[in-house]
Amino acid sequence: MKRIVLLILLLSAGCSQPDFRDTRGNGYRYEDYLGKNLVINYWAIWCGPCIKEIPELVALDENHEDIVVFGVNYDQPGPEMMAEQIADLSINFPVFDHDPYQHFDVDKPEVLPTTLIIGKDGKLQDVLVGPQTEQSLLDAIID
Repeated sequence: MKRIVLLILLLSAGCSQPDFRDTRGNGYRYEDYLGKNLVINYWAIWCGPCIKEIPELVALDENHEDIVVFGVNYDQPGPEMMAEQIADLSINFPVFDHDPYQHFDVDKPEVLPTTLIIGKDGKLQDVLVGPQTEQSLLDAIID
């Protein structure tokens, strides 16, 4: 029994806790995304430009292996409402279960949509305010 407990402790010592979770409960670590660009988009179900922008974000996420898109529901409703809104907007990229603005040392957005561009080095490159297209997002990413 002691050997089993010791083995479990040794195996778990190498596993780090996630830095954040998405609305489905999947855990992520920021360090796992070093070498990729992150696009973090703030949206709300009541925001017309956000709704129009979502397909552009989906295309960006699907068409570029070195770019990962995450969403942030600006209103942060409860889990059931969040899941319903994500489904209503056909969002297929992960959505944070909380607002990550403090991690990137930026102010919480006051205008929607707002998009954070995080470089391959894990640092904030740009904050884009207003609706974006796949191409305008690609243009904002510095390689």
